[in-house]
Amino acid sequence: MKFPVSELIERVHPPPISEVKGWLAQANPKLALIDLCQAIPDYPPPPEMIDHLEQVMRDPLTSRYSIDEGLPEVREAICRGYRELYDACIDPAQICLTIGASEALWLAMVTLCRAGDEVIVQLPAYFDHPMALAVLGIRCVFAPFDEATGGLPDLCAISALITDKTRAILLVTPSNPTGAVIPPETVKELYDLARRRNVALVLDETYNSFITGGVRPHELFRDPAWGDYFVHIASFGKTFALTGYRAGMLAASEEFIRHALKAQDTMAVCQPRVTQHAVRYGFERLSEWVAGNRVMMERRHEVFRAEMAKPGNPFRLVASGPFFGWVGHPCSGKSGREVAKRLVEESGMLLLPGEVFGPGLEGYLRLAFGNIREETIPEAVERFREFKT
Repeated sequence: MKFPVSELIERVHPPPISEVKGWLAQANPKLALIDLCQAIPDYPPPPEMIDHLEQVMRDPLTSRYSIDEGLPEVREAICRGYRELYDACIDPAQICLTIGASEALWLAMVTLCRAGDEVIVQLPAYFDHPMALAVLGIRCVFAPFDEATGGLPDLCAISALITDKTRAILLVTPSNPTGAVIPPETVKELYDLARRRNVALVLDETYNSFITGGVRPHELFRDPAWGDYFVHIASFGKTFALTGYRAGMLAASEEFIRHALKAQDTMAVCQPRVTQHAVRYGFERLSEWVAGNRVMMERRHEVFRAEMAKPGNPFRLVASGPFFGWVGHPCSGKSGREVAKRLVEESGMLLLPGEVFGPGLEGYLRLAFGNIREETIPEAVERFREFKT
């Protein structure tokens, strides 16, 4: 290639999942691989959904565009589901269906920000968020990580970071990578802070169906004026085991969605119709199936925590939830990338280094529980215990 590319994208690191999976060629061949890398369910959608989609595919309309924001009946089904999950005051006009949560983030950021604007991001940050902001020329201002709280946001710290260039506070709850859930009362305080400082509170709630006990994530949606300062990003890929379908959503005020649709039309036009039908089916018929999977993930988490707490483990479980564990590694002076690469090569363990989730996090590793069955968890933790530091 002889022509130049954008300096913005040149400065962005490669996709971390691809980098880490590139280490598999050096994995210990004597050990069965334990994959703690990517946060995807290891179970498929239920057979009845697949049967339904087979019939949907026979309809010629399924192969055509829908309107940009998505089929009205699908958005109405989501609204009914959100009224149950959040007790939400939400209308289909406040929803745009997207190509995963990733596109929803892009829509939110290009609607909110210009190049040079600032977005406050809590560390540790889901790596795609700083990557996207960097590509867009938006300055990512990191709120510091406090290990004592498991990375939960500190209102005073975030407030001190807001400037006249700040357009949004961007948070993930339940957190990817720590699994920690921001308490509802803290979410309300963050919303009040955003209102006072005239910025948007943007919550990526991709794992909102996997909060322990199935409790309500927060109360913001109960206020009919929630869209004044709140922008919601969701993914149904984890909820309904549809990661390959790229099933996401942006929810915001009707005015915000109208602006976001200008970008949606140039980026994707619409979420694929087959994905929309899958999402509708999930909301209308799979609530018990989703609850069962949440309980299964809770059980994996409980077993993992119990195993990590046993004596003789040099790795520290700092924070965790049903989908993720955030672990401090014992190798002083070594980066997370160095330790993660050794774990692949010596222990047959695939996971992510802490520094891909933000600066200053080289002492940590992220574990994802989506690919590990409960019966394999004791062996995984035993490999941590046997690791030579």
